[in-house]
Amino acid sequence: MTDRPPLPQLPSIMVEGAVRAALLEDLGRAGDITSAATIDPGAQATARIVSRQDGFLCGMPMARMAFQLMDPTIRIESAFGDGKILAPGAELARVAGPAQAILSAERTALNYLMHLSGVASHTARFAAQIAGTGARICCTRKTIPGMRVFQKYAVRIGGGSNHRFGLDDAILIKDNHIAIAGGVARAIEKARAAAGHLVAVEVEVDTLDQLGEALAAKPDVILLDNMSTQSLGKAVQMNRDAGSFCRLEASGNVDFDTVRAIAETGVDYISTSKITMAAPTLDIGLDISIEA
Repeated sequence: MTDRPPLPQLPSIMVEGAVRAALLEDLGRAGDITSAATIDPGAQATARIVSRQDGFLCGMPMARMAFQLMDPTIRIESAFGDGKILAPGAELARVAGPAQAILSAERTALNYLMHLSGVASHTARFAAQIAGTGARICCTRKTIPGMRVFQKYAVRIGGGSNHRFGLDDAILIKDNHIAIAGGVARAIEKARAAAGHLVAVEVEVDTLDQLGEALAAKPDVILLDNMSTQSLGKAVQMNRDAGSFCRLEASGNVDFDTVRAIAETGVDYISTSKITMAAPTLDIGLDISIEA
């Protein structure tokens, strides 16, 4: 992608707390009793982190943090950074230092690498499907609790875009809000009255009649939920005919077989939970190569 924006970066302060909690979860109440029982405290080791599949690398800051928190004397030499396209057998990094600490941090480091590389790789496959259409693939709030920031980071590494991060950074009026508020126009009117000038207002509709009502009320974005490609095409035309600057987002029934046709209707965004909730992990392993 020639117009791809710069790769995102996460400050260490955003990474440290989550990785520390993950390590403590794994260490439990007594620490790594297997490594303590089988490896001399003074033993040193070198390990290679290796990809066993094609994909996009993501999660190196979390993996690095896992080793450093376990023992700050561990040395990590990264061959690649996040966003690198991987091939089977690619060496991602070398880790050297106290053997017990390396093995104690191994699973936490690999969990982040495997899961986040899987999300980035899955996102990249969706993005490739719609290349050249002008539409962007977006994630949703359907994320693993406690992992949202990292999963959304992985989506951007894979070439996707982020939808809202939570309930507080944009207004998204869904069907239940509309039912309680008293209709599409009324819900948008109330949202506009409450929103700050930097807060976007989006409304979800599932019929063309609702779309017409929404267009008249002029939200910033309209989410076209579970519409056929034929209806999506009509929705795009209605938006143009209204002279609207409203952006259109399609959601529902999005998969590898449908995403290209959805993008070709002319919508601006396509949101799907599949890139975060259905992404397979990327197979990445840690191999001890040298011991001293």
